[in-house]
Amino acid sequence: MEIAIIKGDITKIPVDAIVNAANTSLLGGGGVDGAIHQAGGLSILEDCQKIRNKQGGCQVGEAVITTAGHLPAKFVIHTVGPVWNNGKSNEETLLATAYLNSLRLAVENEIESISFPNISTGIYKFPKEKAAEIAIRTVKEFLKTNDKITKVIFVCFDEGNFIIYNDLLTKIKI
Repeated sequence: MEIAIIKGDITKIPVDAIVNAANTSLLGGGGVDGAIHQAGGLSILEDCQKIRNKQGGCQVGEAVITTAGHLPAKFVIHTVGPVWNNGKSNEETLLATAYLNSLRLAVENEIESISFPNISTGIYKFPKEKAAEIAIRTVKEFLKTNDKITKVIFVCFDEGNFIIYNDLLTKIKI
């Protein structure tokens, strides 16, 4: 089992599944969501529309899976992180649940390698350090009891998150 941290573009990472920090509509947006939809092509949007027609989108903390289109992955796991509301709306639990449900969906689909963006830290304004701690702790705890996923990559788009993740990865012991 390997956990890696890289600075780069998640749409270029060759893994079984790329996690998308989606919105509840699943129809694309800004940030990583827009980049994944743009790089992956129309088939991702078409799959998202089928999911919307079936279940009406994706709630905060939940996760759904689609094709990866033109991306160097087999799947995209779309999860919705919480908007930061000063910690008053159960945001920490919801963020952990988004990571956990993404990992569970990966195992259900026999995914062995997965890459995560820094969920909720962009326009959703989740504090970067707190989000990184939740992400790393949740992934480490999950991998402790599950050996199906062999590689997790945290892909940081910006230098700030990259530094935070590198610092916390060795500090957080499970």
